[in-house]
Amino acid sequence: MFTVSLCMIVKDEEAVLARCLESVGDAADEIVIADTGSSDATREIAARYTDKVFHFPWTGNFSEARNFSFSKATMDFILWLDADDVLSEGDRAALIRMKQEPSDHFDVVMMPYHTAFDEDGKPIFSYYRERLIRKSIPFAWEGCVHEVIVHAGRTIYADIGVKHLSVKKSYSDRNLKIYEAQMEKGSPMSPRDRFYYGRELYYHKKYPEAKEVLKEFLASGQGWIENNIEACKILSYCHKETGDPAAAMEALTSSFRHDVPRAETCCEIAALWMEQKNYQAAIFWYQLALELPRQDTGGAFVHEDCYGFLPAIQLCVCYDRLGDLEKAKAYNRMAGSHRPHAPAYLQNLTYFERLSET
Repeated sequence: MFTVSLCMIVKDEEAVLARCLESVGDAADEIVIADTGSSDATREIAARYTDKVFHFPWTGNFSEARNFSFSKATMDFILWLDADDVLSEGDRAALIRMKQEPSDHFDVVMMPYHTAFDEDGKPIFSYYRERLIRKSIPFAWEGCVHEVIVHAGRTIYADIGVKHLSVKKSYSDRNLKIYEAQMEKGSPMSPRDRFYYGRELYYHKKYPEAKEVLKEFLASGQGWIENNIEACKILSYCHKETGDPAAAMEALTSSFRHDVPRAETCCEIAALWMEQKNYQAAIFWYQLALELPRQDTGGAFVHEDCYGFLPAIQLCVCYDRLGDLEKAKAYNRMAGSHRPHAPAYLQNLTYFERLSET
C-alpha cells in the first residue's frame, strides 16, 4: 500500500479547479496547490480542499513551478494534474485499488492522457505521461514549457486514464512567448524544446519560421524518435499551408527514416493523394493504415481514429469516387463499427439510401 500527494500548479482556474479536485476525491491523501498569481477565486476554491495552498511567483518557467509544488509533497508518491484535468469514476477507483497493492517493483507509473473525444465521449487522441512518481527517487521537471519529468526510476504502464477537458475557447500565445523569451535570454534549448518551439510557430501560422526550426531540429539528429516523426508531420502541414504539396509529401515520407510507418502518417499521405484525386494511391495508404498496429506505450501521440474510423470512412469516399458502391458501403459499415454515431457515417447511410431510391 502507498500514499499519494496530488501536486498542482494553477493560475486563474476558478472555472475548473473544483471539478478537478472533486474528480480525484479520496484517491489523493494530500493535496498541494502552488498558485502562480491568480486574480480570481482560485485560491479560495483550493482552500476548500486543502490547507497546503502556496504562492509561487511566476518566473516564466513551468518546470520551476512544478518542482516547487513537488517539493511540498510528503506522501510516498506524487500525482500531478492540471486544473482542467479530471479522473473518471472508473479511473479514480482503479487508482485507489492500485494504492492497495505492493509498490516495491516500480517508481514511476505512466498513464494515458486523453485530450480529444468523439461524439460519444470516447477518447480519440491520447498519449502516455509520467503521472505518478515515487517521492524518494532522483527526479526533476525540465523545460520552460511542455515540461517533462526526468527521472532514474523503474517504470510501469497502467491503464488509468486522465481526461483533459479544457473550457478555453482559443489557443493562446503564452507558450510561444515563453520560448521567445528563452531565446532572447540566450538560454540553451534542448532538442525537445526545439521541436515544441517549431510546433508553436506552426500553431500561430508562422510557417516560414516553423519550417526553419523544424528542419534544424530534424537535421540535428538529436531528437527522440516520436518527436522526429511528429516534426515531419508538422513540417508537411507548413509546406501544405504555403502551397507546396510536393514538399508536404516529401516531409511525410521522410518520417520513414526514423522508424516504421505510423497509421497517422499513412492517413496524412493518403489525404494528399485524395486532394490530387488520385484515389487508387489514397486507397493504398488508407488500407495500410488499417493494417498497422498501435504503439501506445512508445510515447507517441496516438490518433485512435487513424487505426480504424478515419481510413474506413475515407476508403468509402475513394471507392464511391471510383464507382465501386459495394466496397464504398462496406467501408462505411466498417467506419460505423468504430464510431456508430459519427456524423460522416450517418450522412453516408443517408447518401446510399437515396442512391438506392433512384
